[in-house]
Amino acid sequence: VISLGLVAVGLQARLLKQAEAAVACLAMDPALLLLLVGVLVFLVTFCGCVGSLRENICLLQTFSVCLTIIFLLQLAAGMLGFIFSDTARGKVSEVINEAIVHYRDDLDLQNLIDFGQKEFSCCGGLSYKDWSRNIYFNCTAANPSRERCAVPFSCCLPAAGEAVINTMCGRGMQARSYLEASAFIHTSGCIDRLASWLHSNLVLLGGIALGLALPQLVGILLAQVLLGQVKDQVRLQLYNQQHRADPWC
Repeated sequence: VISLGLVAVGLQARLLKQAEAAVACLAMDPALLLLLVGVLVFLVTFCGCVGSLRENICLLQTFSVCLTIIFLLQLAAGMLGFIFSDTARGKVSEVINEAIVHYRDDLDLQNLIDFGQKEFSCCGGLSYKDWSRNIYFNCTAANPSRERCAVPFSCCLPAAGEAVINTMCGRGMQARSYLEASAFIHTSGCIDRLASWLHSNLVLLGGIALGLALPQLVGILLAQVLLGQVKDQVRLQLYNQQHRADPWC
C-alpha cells in the first residue's frame, strides 16, 4: 500500500509538471526518485506477499534474494561512507552543486532545496557564493537576470514578526563579503551543516539504520523458513507418489 502511494504521488508530480521542466534534469527529479522507489518496493513486497500466500517457491526465493541484496547494499554504502568519508563528502558536494544549477528548472527540486536550507540554516554547498553556479543567480556583469548576485529567500535570516516572506531578501548578497552578508543571510554551506548534524545525531541515525535493518533480516529469515517448509511438503508429496501402493496388485 505504501509503495503504491509512492508511485501515485510520484506519477502525479511528473504529470503536473510542464513538459520542458519534466525533462530538464531527470537525475535531480524528486518525483522520479519516488517513482523508482515505489516501483522497487512494490515488486519486492508483491513477491513476498503473493509468494507466501500461494506458497510459491520462485516468488519466495526472489523476495529473499532481493531483500538480501538490498540489505547488503545498505550495509556496504554505510561502511564505504564511513571509511571513505572524504570521497562521500565530495559526492554529496557534486549532488548539491548539480541541484543548485537546476534550482529553477524543477519546482519540486526548488522546494526541496529551500526546505533544506531553512532546516539546516545554511546557504549553498560550501558557501552562499555557490549560488553563482545557477544561471539566474550568476554574479557576472553579463547576466541580465533580476536575480543577479542574489541568493534564494531560504538563505535569509528569519525576521522577527514578519508576516509575509520577502522573496527578494537575498538580492545582491553574493557581492558582499562574508561579514556583511552574515547580517542578512546564512553564510555557512549546507555540506558543513549536514556533516555537523550527522556527527551530533549518530545515535538517532544508528537507531534508524537498526529499525530499517531488523524488518529486512526478519523478512529474510521468515522467507527462508517458509521456503524450507514448502520444499519439505513438495518432497513429501513426491515420495508418497513414488511409493504409493498399486491397487491392482
